[in-house]
Amino acid sequence: MCERDGTVIRTQDCDRVRVVTLDRPDRRNALTPDGLDALEAAVTDTDRPVVYLRGEGPAFCAGADLDVVAGLDREAAEAFAERGQHVADAVEDADSAVVAGIDGPARGGGVELALACDLRVATPDATFAEPGVKLGLFGAWGGTARLPGIVGEGEALDLALSGRTVDAEAAHRMGLVTRVTDDPRAVADELAANDPETLRLVKERMRDDSPPEVQQRRETEVFGRLVERHADAIADRRE
Repeated sequence: MCERDGTVIRTQDCDRVRVVTLDRPDRRNALTPDGLDALEAAVTDTDRPVVYLRGEGPAFCAGADLDVVAGLDREAAEAFAERGQHVADAVEDADSAVVAGIDGPARGGGVELALACDLRVATPDATFAEPGVKLGLFGAWGGTARLPGIVGEGEALDLALSGRTVDAEAAHRMGLVTRVTDDPRAVADELAANDPETLRLVKERMRDDSPPEVQQRRETEVFGRLVERHADAIADRRE
């Protein structure tokens, strides 16, 4: 467990899954700069093939702690945004497959944090919003880059310009949510039942933004390596 400036990040290693819990329910798990640092370490400093990220209490994450934001000057605000972007990038680039289990509200930076995860699995009680526009702000932890790529520019602009709240089913229809289920943790366990190296390599291939011909060459090389490694298991499945 890491606790700094009131932000608690708990970790629990369960077989092949690391559970990372944002544990600040009285503040809807809002994140401070030190909380972001602790979150990065919790997600990236593990050899577990799957990380399951959740929020304690009735919310997933309210995003940036507005009490902190209110006290920032321009330079400090830019530094806070850069820190959030760095942590979101670290979550996205983690060797582990990262599953966000979203139960209750995800707001602002909480949505941006979920966008950086590989899968976003929501309960029927989950809701999503980018309400920064109502305060004269917007999501600055990479949300303006990731959201259009995931839901399309039209849906992204609708969410960001209106600040409206959408439920889990609406989020699923637009692609913001991967699955809706009563038990998001079960999805993390489902992934963890697969070969750890293959999980990492599939994620690496999917996130490769090289030219198509380079991606295809790398895909071929990785496939050959995996076939060689798992030849016995493949043969057993044929019998």
